[in-house]
Amino acid sequence: MAETPREPLCTRDSLAEDLRALGVRPGGALLVHSSLSSLGWVVGGAVTAVEALMAALGAAGTLVVPTHTSDNSDPGEWGNPPVPEEWWPVIRAHMPPYDPRITPSRGMGAIAETVRTWPGAQRSAHPQTSFSAHGPLAEKITGGHALDCRLGEDSPLARLEEADAQVLLLGAGYDSCTCFHLAEYRLPPDRRRTAECACAVSGPAGRAWRTFTDTRVTSEDFAELGAGYETAQPVTRGRVGGADSRLFPLRDAVAYAQAWLRDHR
Repeated sequence: MAETPREPLCTRDSLAEDLRALGVRPGGALLVHSSLSSLGWVVGGAVTAVEALMAALGAAGTLVVPTHTSDNSDPGEWGNPPVPEEWWPVIRAHMPPYDPRITPSRGMGAIAETVRTWPGAQRSAHPQTSFSAHGPLAEKITGGHALDCRLGEDSPLARLEEADAQVLLLGAGYDSCTCFHLAEYRLPPDRRRTAECACAVSGPAGRAWRTFTDTRVTSEDFAELGAGYETAQPVTRGRVGGADSRLFPLRDAVAYAQAWLRDHR
């Protein structure tokens, strides 16, 4: 039996109207975590959803999405899904190097992937935790993303904080809220971990595995953290299409998360 299309029926204009009603600020910077399927039946799919976000932001606004590539990592650490140990050497030998122009994101959703490939979009340089952005602040937000700072002070998250960005959870939960990671970087003591990724290099090989040391992060308690934040601080909730959505200032969320994590971890 054919599956019944999920209501409501959404267009660019209806979604843009919902986004404006929710409080998306024209001319501002907006970090979006999204689920396309939660919106309903969108005429034109992810392209329409991105056009609606851009319409709500206006020409002076900047749209930002996570375009992470978690599979560019040591296969021995993979758990979702794990791969046989005898495969590890082959994977390491043939993993394509990260290229911000063509490397697809993994697990970020159709809307994020569409922003990544949008004409004029900029993408940050980190081989595992890149962000893509479109708009006047795109280059400033994505530039200077250091290898040893996936989600900290030398990442787009800190630049978004400086830009007084809003965060939109568009059918997504707090467990997807990357800005909470910025708070983790500010917690003492600094918990370090070593990681690897395949990077492009000059020379005949064209690629090499690079090792870097960075702060260890986890999102395991972000749903609980988000519930606390929503109780303590103003979070705008509403529907965009059929998606249960939340909108809040990134700076306030990071400040709350810093205090919450200090008390709960």
